[in-house]
Amino acid sequence: MDNKNAIKIQIYCVLMVNLWLAVIEKKLKRNWAFSNLVSFCKIHLFNYINLMKFLENPEKDWIIDKAEQEQ
Repeated sequence: MDNKNAIKIQIYCVLMVNLWLAVIEKKLKRNWAFSNLVSFCKIHLFNYINLMKFLENPEKDWIIDKAEQEQ
């Protein structure tokens, strides 16, 4: 019985992440391949950057602003 519950949890987690990424993709002005979007989100999951700003312009050098860091 535990295996069925674990599979359900994994499916729900994947569905939630997929929905979250679809919302991010719709909000972005720049076109991203889904696999690239997933990779960038995975890489920067624990970084202190504004993910939406980064995905809009990833070529820009990202310097953490002290005013944003204090928030």
